[in-house]
Amino acid sequence: MKLFVDHRCILCDATSNDDFCIACETELPWFPENHCPICLWPVPTSEVCGACLKKPPAFTRSIAVLRYTFPVDALIRSLKYQSHLAIAPILANLFLKQFNHSLQPLPDLIIPMPLHPVRLRERGFNQAIEISKPIAKRLKIPLMIDHCSRIRDTTPQTDLPWSERQKNVHKAFHCDSDLSGQHVAIIDDVMTTGATLNELAKTLRQQGAAEISNWIIARTLSDKSITK
Repeated sequence: MKLFVDHRCILCDATSNDDFCIACETELPWFPENHCPICLWPVPTSEVCGACLKKPPAFTRSIAVLRYTFPVDALIRSLKYQSHLAIAPILANLFLKQFNHSLQPLPDLIIPMPLHPVRLRERGFNQAIEISKPIAKRLKIPLMIDHCSRIRDTTPQTDLPWSERQKNVHKAFHCDSDLSGQHVAIIDDVMTTGATLNELAKTLRQQGAAEISNWIIARTLSDKSITK
């Protein structure tokens, strides 16, 4: 005899066969299809944007599945600041549902965005690692947790104006692994300006990484920037 367990939608508590009911999942703020393949900024033609052409970042490409707006922002804050760790695999599953293996090359390894030891002690966990675990397991990609570290306890990027964020994370990371010729995927929960991701990508490039993909749950966009 097979037992069926009713799931509840994480948003509306309706009976569901998945983490979200069909209605809530349909209404999630999915990331717009037309965007720069490098920085994810909305571009009607889906070509590389002017900013990335003028000053290419250290990373090769970026993928995000959602916009960082309600209710996704509330879910991520609940994970990070209220220690609701059960949300991490739910966010990972949303990424996996949207990830297109035929269009996106699989990396050789995954590196979660490191937390500084001070922040890690305060929080008790690294949300990027918790999100990375089910993704790495499902895609059968090695997960590298201990080889890259955050060596500067920087001011939270959200507390700074955009113009100061790049300077804030300058030389914030260290990596002691030989990544020669490797394609590395950096996994993080949120991308805003991309300054932190770019700084980590620079460090990975110094270690020989040939390609760097950002795998992001949610990207911050203004309403005016979205291409309908």
